Amino acid sequence: MRTYDFTPLWRSTIGFDRLFDLAETAQHTAEDNYPPFNIERLAEDRYQITLAVAGFAPEEIDITAEQNQLTVEGAKKDKLDREFLHRGISLRPFKRQYSLADYVNVQDASFDNGLLKIELVREIPEAMKPRKIAINGMALSSVEHIAKAA
Repeated sequence: MRTYDFTPLWRSTIGFDRLFDLAETAQHTAEDNYPPFNIERLAEDRYQITLAVAGFAPEEIDITAEQNQLTVEGAKKDKLDREFLHRGISLRPFKRQYSLADYVNVQDASFDNGLLKIELVREIPEAMKPRKIAINGMALSSVEHIAKAA
């Protein structure tokens, strides 16, 4: 596996420390593909994460949103005393984490036909949105200035 040193970039950028930390963390973590998932953009500021969690019940799955981190954990509560000849549906515990951008919040979660769907929405506070500033005063020309003085 190839690794990259981000140190030169840290020296020439300001305020992007978190971005490089995320890239470095992603580079060092072994990717576990269980459970499989999709990430979709539904609209400009709406997203959906869909996880295939066949065999799990909704009460066996925990979703936690904390700061810029979304964590989905699942664990079977009861052990099945069955003898399987082939077990292709994995019921192992899992923990999947997603880094969320600023102002992205979990709006809703639903469970249907073995698919867990998590709706996300980006809600930028009014104070952070760009706004037009009206120009209240205009510079008076010297002729207008003299006329007002008279």
